[in-house]
Amino acid sequence: MRVTYHQDDARSWDKYVASNPRGTLFHTSGWKRVIEKTFWYRPYYLLVEDYGTIKGCLPLFHTRLWPFHNGLMSVPFGMAAGICADDETAASALLEEARRLTGRLGATYLELRHAQANNFQLETQDLYYTFEREIFEDDEKNMAAIPRKQRRMVREGIKAGLTATVSRSPEDFRAFYEIYAHSVRNLGTPVFPIRYFQALFQEFPERCIILSVWHETIRVAAVMAFSHMDRLMPLYGGSLRSYQRYAVNDFMYWELMRYGCAQGLKIFDFGRSKKGTGAFDFKRHWGFEPRALPYQYYLPRGGSIPNVNPLNPKYRFFIAAWKKLPLEATKILGPVLVRFFP
Repeated sequence: MRVTYHQDDARSWDKYVASNPRGTLFHTSGWKRVIEKTFWYRPYYLLVEDYGTIKGCLPLFHTRLWPFHNGLMSVPFGMAAGICADDETAASALLEEARRLTGRLGATYLELRHAQANNFQLETQDLYYTFEREIFEDDEKNMAAIPRKQRRMVREGIKAGLTATVSRSPEDFRAFYEIYAHSVRNLGTPVFPIRYFQALFQEFPERCIILSVWHETIRVAAVMAFSHMDRLMPLYGGSLRSYQRYAVNDFMYWELMRYGCAQGLKIFDFGRSKKGTGAFDFKRHWGFEPRALPYQYYLPRGGSIPNVNPLNPKYRFFIAAWKKLPLEATKILGPVLVRFFP
């Protein structure tokens, strides 16, 4: 049994991820290359192979950022990419190797971002929740599944004359980034570097789209969405604050749902959000039931689960100050700071 990963394993790794129901976009070798080239974290990918057949995989990155934290994580900026295995034997082999690796690297914690519950005896934190719902075969059924208040908001956008376009062009990509940077600054969150989105475009050219919302000739909202297997995932989106009175966000996600329906996709995956945030409430009001993501931790030196996220109360002052910074300043500083919140 082999529990190592070689560069020439990428094709068979991705084939295995696509065949396993626990496999996600964040497990793929493409995500590995994006994170590796953008943030320079060191990857340690593990796989279990038995007589030439892969039985399980676990993508890990060492996110050592002295003096803030020193962790082994599966995976940075990914919603869920924990242990993916055919059986308990393979899963246990991956967990044991991950524990050994944590010790060898001197990491203070191992974080496994699982999407489903399991039998591992590990510390568990339900910080994030995921939101998923079926995409029905026609627009009428999809509209009927949206709660009444949000349906009214979608129709407000339609009445305001909003329109939507879908593309993969570099021009739309750059326009998306400007709107996204504007939105996350208003939330008090550091923006990702533009090279991160460029790398995503390069690695997933057939899975990635930009859906833009227009009010007359002005682009007022945009979302970068990905397809993986039968699901549609809007991972990054934003809107101009001055146009939110037209319900541009509700209209945008409705149009994205219509796109998924037209493409024959089956699951609308609204991504993860922290409880108590505006994003959490927005998704719940759309009729999506939150489901806790069981992120699990191995702490070789004991202590408490790390709390490296912007909702930590100790960051409250910095978040308030960030919202007041000029947009161009946040586009310079954000890519430096975002590495500390993987």
